[in-house]
Formats: sequence, C-alpha cells, structure tokens
Amino acid sequence: MRYLISISYDGSKFNGFQRLKDNNSVQRVIEDALTKINKGSVVIKGAGRTDRGVHALDQKAHFDLDINITEEGLKKAINSLVKPYIYIKDCVQVNDDFHARFNVTEKKYVYKINNGQYNPILSDYVYYEKNKLDIELMKEASKEFLGVHNFKNFVSGERENYEAIIYDISFSEVNGIIEIEFTGKSFYRYMVRNLVGALIEVGKGKIDKEYIKDMLDNYNKKRVLPTAFARGLYLKNIKY
Repeated sequence: MRYLISISYDGSKFNGFQRLKDNNSVQRVIEDALTKINKGSVVIKGAGRTDRGVHALDQKAHFDLDINITEEGLKKAINSLVKPYIYIKDCVQVNDDFHARFNVTEKKYVYKINNGQYNPILSDYVYYEKNKLDIELMKEASKEFLGVHNFKNFVSGERENYEAIIYDISFSEVNGIIEIEFTGKSFYRYMVRNLVGALIEVGKGKIDKEYIKDMLDNYNKKRVLPTAFARGLYLKNIKY
C-alpha cells in the first residue's frame, strides 16, 4: 500500500532532506523508522529537496509498505521513532500511481528576515539583516518575478530547463520580522534564496527593479547577487 505523509522538521539539525551516503538527513531518519515498522527496507520519495539548514512546515513524501496498518497507527508509529526534530503531521493512503513530486500543482515557501533587534534565540530560524530594508521597494521589485520567466540567473548549478512560473509573492512584517512568501509550481536549486538575496539588495538600495528585470531578460549574461542564508527559509505548503 502507498502512503503520503506531511512532514515538519527543524532544518538546523540536519544536512538537508535528501539521503546522501552517511549524512544526517531527514530522509534517512524517516526511512530508518519506516524500515523498522515495515520489517523490510522502505525508500521514501519527497516532493522536493531542502538544503542544509532549510526548515519545513509541510514537506510531503510517499512510500510503499508491505504491512497492513491504519493511517493513524502509522502516523503514531513513525512519530515515536523520529522525534524531536521531525514530526509527521498527517498520513493518508493514496493510489499506487501517486507520486509526491510529479503530482505537485503548487508550492509555497516563506523566507523570514529579522530587520529589528538581534535575537540570538532566533539565530537558526531567521536571517538577521542589520541594515534597514525598504520594504516598499522590495515589494515593487518582486513584481518582476511574477509569471513565467527563465530564472537561469537565479538558479545554482546546471540544468536543461530554467523556466518556471511564480504565481504570487507577498510580504508581511510583525515585530521587525519580515516574511516573504513565494507561491509557484517549480522552484530549482537555491532559487528562492537567490530571489530573496536580490530583493534584500533592492531593500538596501544597492540595485533597483530594472536591474532584476535585466537579469531575467538577459539570462545568458551571467550575473550573481548574494544568496540568502538557508536558516531563514521554510517550505510552507505543497498542494496536489
């Protein structure tokens, strides 16, 4: 039987989501738990990868089990083995042809910036920016990212296709914490962090929205802006 789980985790405690050799990954911890429950090897397929230090509020993954177990029973069993830095929020049985990655219709990421007083307790969970940011300039510049674009200048590494669509970018600020939420279908390696890095440069007055437009329009002319730190990034939600 195939199951889909919703996962939250503290990315500061792991070397990313994906299992790579013997690293401490979210995938490895969950697979080890499921292998014990199933009494046989289990491999999970995530909806996407998150890098070292990136958090998740609602990551998704599917897997197949040989045993017969209820959804609630499976959720409790996994959580008994993966806490305290991973928590399974939900577990549902799905069709055998369902795929956690290929069936995604929408993803949301949120990036958190502390633009107020430094708080050491939040050091692993928000990015601290000492320079006062102009949020209105950032909001205006973010509109350049909306729609379908070639994001080659905002993606790390080589790939065949850099085209992606961003449906919405929204901003909020509470007690000096700025949250930037990105909604789209596909986000490539470091893409959100590079978009945020560009917007921070706008907020500091170092570049303007025309500079961003030029990076999108002239994607074969390589330009590099700072990449925002992983600690402020959260995978917020995935829809199917």
